[in-house]
Amino acid sequence: MTDIARRQPTPWHLWLVGVLSLLWNGFGGYDFIQTTTRGETYMRESGFGDEMIAYFNAMPTWMYVPWTLGVWGGVIGSLLLLARSRWAVHAFALSLLGAVVSLVYSKLISPPPALPPEMAMMEWMPYVITAIAAFLLWYAWAMAKKAVLR
Repeated sequence: MTDIARRQPTPWHLWLVGVLSLLWNGFGGYDFIQTTTRGETYMRESGFGDEMIAYFNAMPTWMYVPWTLGVWGGVIGSLLLLARSRWAVHAFALSLLGAVVSLVYSKLISPPPALPPEMAMMEWMPYVITAIAAFLLWYAWAMAKKAVLR
């Protein structure tokens, strides 16, 4: 039996998850580009103070690898999911790897300075990002296992 004969119809939720994940990860890509190209100006516009900007600027160069994997793995994974490609699983796995390394770095290795009260919810963002990356990997894996992805 060929892959085409075994392929399942596209469930409605794949389009929903795919579009939502592209919006979520697309914002991550926008933030990545703005942060790396506009630097301090963009961070100040986002509400970061001097201490947070200094923390970010002191980030070791090697941390750009997991950050890049996390962000662009998510964007590519979202596009591959919408294209119903099994490679979405691999892209989301790289995204989750990047998110986990970034989480470990920011929570255990080099925690950032305290955020002002109006930005206190941002302390939870590394956990939210990692949870969403894990969900997207699981979802793509489940769709590949069900032969929805080719």
